[in-house]
Amino acid sequence: MPLPDRETEQRILAAHAAGFDPRDLAGAGVTAVTSAADLTAAADAVRAVHIDPTVLGYIVELARATRAAPSAALGVSPRGATALLATSRAWAWLSGREFVTPDDVQALARPTFRHRIQLRPEAELEGVTVDSVLDSVLSAVPVPR
Repeated sequence: MPLPDRETEQRILAAHAAGFDPRDLAGAGVTAVTSAADLTAAADAVRAVHIDPTVLGYIVELARATRAAPSAALGVSPRGATALLATSRAWAWLSGREFVTPDDVQALARPTFRHRIQLRPEAELEGVTVDSVLDSVLSAVPVPR
């Protein structure tokens, strides 16, 4: 996330100095838009979204390819692959489907993996970006059909 500009940062500190408590959601004007039961039901529905073993294997191969990328000092861990599984399932469910497609995986790979990759310092000096590594991985790993 980008840092706030000077004036915004000063307003943040002034609010805290005046007693703002970020844990007091009601005091901040935040109100519930759904119930805990609805959230539980949605989470259960997302977990029930089917993922074919070939699509599951695709997620594994994407994560492994980030670890083998020459520009990466640190690639995506199995925990990161699990996160891509979860976000892909949620995306499919939000799209009204009961199954995950490779397109779902591709749509969520960048936002799910981006912060999980650390570049080698020399790659950064050469202008390599995490997104360019992800572009290479997504274009190199065969998409299941």
